[in-house]
Amino acid sequence: MEDLAEDGRGGVARARADATPPATSRLTLRPGRNRRVTKSEPARRVDVRAIADACGRALRRSLTTIVALIVVSAIGGTAWAGYRFVLTSSRFAVTTIEIHGAQRLDVDELRAALPVHAGDNVFAASLDDVVAQLRANPWIEAADARRVLPHAIVIELRERSAAAVVELDDRYLADANGRAFKRAAAGEGDGLPLVTGIARARYLADPDAAARTVQNALGVLATWRQSAERPAIVELRVDPRGTLVLVTAAGVTIELGRVDATLPARLAAFDAAWTSLGDDARARAVQIRVRTDRATVAFASH
Repeated sequence: MEDLAEDGRGGVARARADATPPATSRLTLRPGRNRRVTKSEPARRVDVRAIADACGRALRRSLTTIVALIVVSAIGGTAWAGYRFVLTSSRFAVTTIEIHGAQRLDVDELRAALPVHAGDNVFAASLDDVVAQLRANPWIEAADARRVLPHAIVIELRERSAAAVVELDDRYLADANGRAFKRAAAGEGDGLPLVTGIARARYLADPDAAARTVQNALGVLATWRQSAERPAIVELRVDPRGTLVLVTAAGVTIELGRVDATLPARLAAFDAAWTSLGDDARARAVQIRVRTDRATVAFASH
């Protein structure tokens, strides 16, 4: 048994001594799987000529744009300098403001009210503002302004002419087209015929229709005045039905009725009746609104 024990221990020892170490063990260090050993690469060669050629091509492609920008900048700078010059130079200071076409309006008063004055720059003056200021005057129907270099502004205007006074709760001046354009001040309507019978509400509701009514009445008055033997008319009374009554300076009413194609014949009947009256001042009304061959005369009672 001792022999077996010795052989057993000895055999174990020799077996351990002759055994080949394992390929791996816990103490073996292995390189990482992703770790690569690279050889150093030689430094790349820089092609300076290729870079220069590329830059040259880019510059040539951009040359037109660069030149254009330079030209535009130069033109813009020159234009701005010129703009500043004409707006600030005393060479273009206004010395004359001419106004043509004024008849009843005072030229000096019109000139003083303008938004441009002597000494202002002729280019800086707003002609639109000048025209707007003039048209704000009710007596001015149309206006135009222009520059005459280097120093003048010339204004052409057309005034309105009052043809009648229209009663619209208050009295207004109206032109030959029947359009009321301003409230009549004291003395402005002297010598003009008075048109009555048009309600203010009617005028405001349809100014064009009201203007036609006034214009038609003035047309009849023009026809009336063709004969010097007829009495002077101071008032024309109109109504919505289209009838017209004339009133003389002496207060005689002449009822014309509707204004139509028979008016000349009815006026002839009036002429005959008026001539027959002579100097008889008792006549207070004459009616020629129905028949074309007869006039009816009403006399004042004593």
